[in-house]
Parts: sequence; C-alpha cells; structure tokens
Amino acid sequence: MPVIFAREAPKLWRKVCAETSTEISLLAGNWKYFLAGLVFQYLHGLAAHGVHYLHRPGPTLQDAGFFFLPELGQDRTYLSETLFSVIFFSFVLWTFHPFVFQYKKIYTVLIWCRVFAYLGVSQMLRIITFYSTLLPGPNYHCREGSKLARLPPPESALEVLLINFPRGVMYGCGDLIFSSHMIFTLVFVRTYQKYGTKRCIKQIAWLVAVIQSLLIVASRKHYTVDIVVAWYTVNLVVFFIDQKLPELPDRSLGSTSQQLLPISSRDKDSKNREELDKFRNGNSANITT
Repeated sequence: MPVIFAREAPKLWRKVCAETSTEISLLAGNWKYFLAGLVFQYLHGLAAHGVHYLHRPGPTLQDAGFFFLPELGQDRTYLSETLFSVIFFSFVLWTFHPFVFQYKKIYTVLIWCRVFAYLGVSQMLRIITFYSTLLPGPNYHCREGSKLARLPPPESALEVLLINFPRGVMYGCGDLIFSSHMIFTLVFVRTYQKYGTKRCIKQIAWLVAVIQSLLIVASRKHYTVDIVVAWYTVNLVVFFIDQKLPELPDRSLGSTSQQLLPISSRDKDSKNREELDKFRNGNSANITT
C-alpha cells in the first residue's frame, strides 16, 4: 500500500497543479462575475441586518405548518442548522472534485459563477419582498420579551456595515419572506441535478431539501409561506437564468467511473496537458458563464 501511494502521489500532485492552472485561467477571464457574486452576498447580508432594525415583535401569525408540525423547541433548533451545514459543505466539496477525481464534468470557477447568478437574482427578489411587508418573526429570539427581537439604533455607520457577523446572521429578525436557507439549498440541489452524475445522490438531495423545509418550520424559524414561496421562486429563477446564459461546457473525459487517483496511463495525463494548453493558447474564450 505505501508503494502504491508513493507511485501515485506525484501523479495526483501534477493533476492538482494542472487543474489549478486551468481554473486560474478561467478565473482571470471571469473574475468580474465571481467578484460581483461575492459582493452581492455581502449586500444581501447588509440588507438582512438593516431590516432587523425595523423589526417589531408581535403575536405569531396563524400558520398551517405550525398547526401540523410539532414544535421542536429551543434545545433542538440546531437540527435545521446542522442539516443546512451538511448541504452547504457537501456542495462546496463537490464543486472542487475536479481537482482530485479523474472524471471531470464541470469547471469549478464556471459552476460558481452560475451559482452566484442564481443566488444573486433570488436574493434580490428576497430583499424586495421582506422590505415590502415586515412580519413579526416566529423564531424564539424574535418574539415579544426577547432582548434580541429589536436592535437599538446604530451608533455609527460602521456598526451597520459590519453586520455583526456571524451573530447577526444567526439571530436576525424581519427577513422572512422568503427563506434564505431554502434559497441556498434549492440552488445547490438544482445545480447538482443538472451537472451532477450520480442519480441516487440527486434523489437523496431532493429528499434532504424537503426535510430541510420541514425542519425550518418545525424550528419556528420561518412561516410556511416563506418556504412555499422559496420553492417556486428559486426554481423559476434557475429556469429563466438557464434560458439566458450559455450552457456550461461538458469537460468529461468519457470515463464512466470516478477514481480518486488517475490510472497509470500516459494518455489521460496527456489529455490534461492538452486541455491546459488550449486555455493557454486562448481557446478558453469560448468558455464563459
């Protein structure tokens, strides 16, 4: 086993280096889209923090989900956050799998540019929605009597711009319709549905999205309408954006199985070098988001 690892490790290192060079070339041509996506994530957080200043606690609204789903309680609210963390980090790891696996269907930079487009449009609609009508938050820290339900007026602009991350994200109030957790969940699931390769994982991903929806309502972090609106809004956003943006290139090498380390074959290594040479020679201009 140590002999096999010693023989294959240099090949893996060369593969990672070649993949990194390819992705850097793509990032150089698409950095504006990538940067815009990151900046909008901050603006979305800033808007969510701002609406917390306007939030006024009140009686919890009548909700069908609250009637049918038992309340988990404050000691079990971590369940929905734990599941969301699993979804988030699993997707992130999947987008970086071309750096390690021999079978490569996506480019990491391009897939994230597409994801940022989905997130940006969905979050822009979300900002417009939750600033249009402010609802009393159903979460425990947003109810009447909680010190976190209302934020005192900011003493400086810097206090607003820093958005108190991550505490401001975890204990925000007012940004209800529609759920940000479901935006990320559905964008990730839809992206893997289109660009992933494992059918069983796709089916599990949709099931996990449904479970995540139920846990959010059971944790009283959102009203049921916040989840329902997220389901049809995000799916429509992804559908229409896909109609406008050019399709991402399929860079599969024709392999039908994933392998952690490349087989000791010079052909596959040469394909990686040829692919990298194409980018260096300027042929990557056809690959845009």
